[in-house]
This record gives sequence, structure tokens and C-alpha cells, in this order.
Amino acid sequence: MTEEFHRIRRLPPYVFAEVNAAKAKARAIAEDIIDLGMGNPDSPTPPHIVAKLVETVQDPRSHRYSTSKGIPGLRRALAAYYDRRFGVKLNPDTEVIATLGSKEGLANLAAAITSPGDTILVPNPSYPIHQFGFIIAGASVRSIPAEPGEDMLRAIDRAVRHSVPKPTALIVNYPSNPTAHMASLDFYKELVALAKKNELFIISDLAYAEIYFEGTPPPSVLEVPGAKDITIEFTSMSKTYSMPGWRMGFGAGNPRLITALTRMKSYLDYGAFTPIQVAATAALNGPQDCVDDMRALYKERRDILIKGLHAAGWDVPSPAGSMFAWAPIPPRYAHLGSLEFSKLLMEKAKVAVAPGIGFGEYGDSHVRIALVENTHRLRQALRNIRHFLTTDSTVPADDIALEDGQ
Repeated sequence: MTEEFHRIRRLPPYVFAEVNAAKAKARAIAEDIIDLGMGNPDSPTPPHIVAKLVETVQDPRSHRYSTSKGIPGLRRALAAYYDRRFGVKLNPDTEVIATLGSKEGLANLAAAITSPGDTILVPNPSYPIHQFGFIIAGASVRSIPAEPGEDMLRAIDRAVRHSVPKPTALIVNYPSNPTAHMASLDFYKELVALAKKNELFIISDLAYAEIYFEGTPPPSVLEVPGAKDITIEFTSMSKTYSMPGWRMGFGAGNPRLITALTRMKSYLDYGAFTPIQVAATAALNGPQDCVDDMRALYKERRDILIKGLHAAGWDVPSPAGSMFAWAPIPPRYAHLGSLEFSKLLMEKAKVAVAPGIGFGEYGDSHVRIALVENTHRLRQALRNIRHFLTTDSTVPADDIALEDGQ
């Protein structure tokens, strides 16, 4: 009766819990912590979406159970979005499902398609549910490089040849959380060809499809001819329309995978509250100025953050997409690892970030910085970071000189 439950034993301690505990402790003594850790959009949901929710919730008929697959109008709206955005035709009855955010869809798909002992290929580092959804379902996970390109394709090929049992599926996520990597349509063409050759399902997480800054919208893997034969792709309303707490997402693509997820969900939930689904339909079908405004807001924040970090002596690449900067730990602190550096940054600079180790062992040399505070708070965070990096004496002078000499 006192042993750890079997599935819980497969889950390591949640790294972010340590940072959250330190943040709560600091705030309990009235310290002003600027939270750039969680990717939790801070902008209000656009008024026309809220208005549709309020209108619909006044109708008592909307208070009844919904359907786990999503109301027909919402599935048609998602299919229309794919058509105009990606040029991809979807059958809303057989190739679209509404989910309670993309995270729930990914987790329940893992449970639906995984047999104990299956091997799944997952980028490392990547968003935790990509790995742990399958681990909870009983699979073994094999890491592949996170950056799209030849190294990833070669790693997939090696894994297919040398894994027992042979992998059954692989995860991709571009724009990526946490690394902000972007993928091209040419890469997806090679990926689809490789996956088809080796009978692998592709599971794509496209939650950040509309957050891009250099003028070229990220493609969908479903744009590749024939990709639908082996691919399911998850999207989300959370970032695109600032609707994180509404918990509305979608799966789209291969009918067999959609059917498996639908069957699993039919046992587990009755779908999102109907007024939320109606409001989400209004978001997809309505004016898209709010999406342009959201993108411009994140770009402004990105530019301020990267410029300020460079001025502070912290060389962080400028992300071309997503709502995150993937920041290599400054060399003088590299020996600490991402968790201890995150704690130090909170203690000394009063800024919370996400330790890279929480996204996989190959993320431990980085921290993730989320663009989730207004420009005033961002600038305050940058002043705090600059003061910390220029005045901190945590690393002895001799150690600094040695590292600089290397």
C-alpha cells in the first residue's frame, strides 16, 4: 500500500515545480518576481470572441453535454482555416477533432495508439508532453536531435535500423517549444518520404503556427502531398487568439489516427463546454486582425528582449518564431546547469525563467525565456539581469579568468 504507483514511478520529479516553489517563496515575502518562465499568454482574449461566449452561454440549451469530437460548426471552421492558411483540404467529419487544448490531444493519442514496449522517436529537448505522454502510455522513448535538418533525418534512419522493436511514430514541433527552431516545407518533404519508407506515423505539434516574425509563415507538414496518409497534426487556440485558459485545440489529418483519438476521448470526456466551442468557431471564422496584433506584440517584445540581453553581455539568438527565446547559459555559469542557474537568476535578478533540463537532458545548457510580460516589465527584467551579470560575484574571479581563457 505504500509503494509508488507504477505509472508515477516512470515520471521524474517535475523540474518546474522547484522553480515554482522558489518563486512562491520569494513572493510570499513580497519580492517582485518578473515571471518569464511559463508560456502563459498575458493578453486578454479579443472582445468579439468573449462576446460570442457571453451570448451563447445565455442560451440554456448550451449548458448540456457537448460531444467529445467537437460540434460540427467548429470542425468545419478548422477545416476552412487549413484550406486558406495551408491549402490543405480536410474532411471535417473524418479528418478533424476538437481537443481540450493540444496537450490533451497529444496525451490521449499516445494512450490510443501505444502498445507496451513500443518505441517512439522524440526530439530532445522538446515540450514535456511529447515525451511523457508516450511514457505514461507504456512506450519507450528514443531521443533524436531537435533541430530540423540532416542530423535529425540521419538519426531517424539510425533509430529505425537499430531499435528493437522498430519505432512506430515520431514527434515534430515547429515552431518549436522550447528551442524556437523553424522547419521548411522542403524539410517536411524529406521527413514524410523517410517516414513513409519506414512505416512511421508523424505526430506534428503546430501550436505556434501563427507566431512568426520574419515574414514567412511556418508550413504545415500536411502540405506535403501524401502526408495525410501517415500524419496527425495538433493546433491550438491558446497562443493564436490568447485563449490559454479556454482549453481549445484540434487534431487534423490521418482518418485512422483521428478515429483512434475520437474513440479514446469518447470514453473520457464530453468535449469542451459548448459556448467555448461556439466562441472558438467565431474566432476562426471572424476577423483576423487580432492575430496580426498578437504577432506584432510578440515581435516587439522579442526585439526588446534580445537587444537588452545583448547589451547585458548575454548572447542569445533571436527567435524567428514561437513565443520563447532559447538562451544558452552564460559561459561563467555553465557549470551550474539550468536548474541552479534559474534559481540564481531568480534570487539575484528577481526574474523567473524555465530551466532547460525540464525539456530533456540535452536542454540543460539553456534556459527558456517566455515573452509573456509587457514591455515595461520586460525592460525592468533586463535592467535586473544586466545588474546581476555585471556585479555578481557568485563565480570567483579566478574561475572567471580561467573560463575566459578557454
